[in-house]
Amino acid sequence: MELRITFWGVRGSIAVSGARYEQTGGNTTCVELQVGDDRLILDGGTGLRALGEHLGFAPVRATLLFTHLHWDHIQGVPFFTPAFHPGSALTFAGVPRATGTVREALAAQMRPPTFPVTLDRLIGARTFLDVPRATPFELGAFRVTPLEQDHPDGVVAYRIEAAGRSVVFATDCEHRPGSASGRESFAAMARFAKGADVLIHDAQYTTPEYRGEAGPPRLGWGHSTVEDAVAVARAADCGRLFLFHHDPTRDDAGVAALEAGARLAWPETFAAREGASLAL
Repeated sequence: MELRITFWGVRGSIAVSGARYEQTGGNTTCVELQVGDDRLILDGGTGLRALGEHLGFAPVRATLLFTHLHWDHIQGVPFFTPAFHPGSALTFAGVPRATGTVREALAAQMRPPTFPVTLDRLIGARTFLDVPRATPFELGAFRVTPLEQDHPDGVVAYRIEAAGRSVVFATDCEHRPGSASGRESFAAMARFAKGADVLIHDAQYTTPEYRGEAGPPRLGWGHSTVEDAVAVARAADCGRLFLFHHDPTRDDAGVAALEAGARLAWPETFAAREGASLAL
């Protein structure tokens, strides 16, 4: 049995559109993992709407597992067509924070004055599950290990093992180069991703952008550079690295250039692109 990964949303911060983004895609974070009839959906950005359109108004059994609850990771939930089907059995899962649970965050975005349809209308959403931030747990065919990372209001990276394969999903993490906390974060991520078949790692910025040489400095904004992602892949000796959470200002040419540059240091590097799918 194979583990299939499909990218439905690969963009960060806000969705974009237009000819300059057609090859990479403009939807925000959503990645689907499948093993047989088991489906695990990582984050519910606007890419979740695209997945819902693909599935149609039909009964679906799946778990939506959230890394955190910033808007670019939850905005697709109100538009996920299978969630309105009475035959669906959807579980929404994530780490609770001091600012609230998954259910509370989703309910907050789906009420006046910001949205006309309330969360209770998603009748296919059967279960809301609080998951631990440091203890492995099982979701159907998937064994999930969480790792707390540095991001405003917190974020969890996930190592997912299924069908004899392993995928690490590490979006919205910041390693703060040059700081003690950054070195600890980087070392923890390298250990966490050790030997993974696939590493999907935040790569929103270039180093000059992060430092503020092109626009405002991004220190503390909760994201990594392309160089950080490559360094983690090398330290962890991963199989394939997917650069993820592309900045909304980065067009197709810019993404391709970063991909080409990263491959000089780690040949098995790919820019995550919307609609791409691979089987392990």
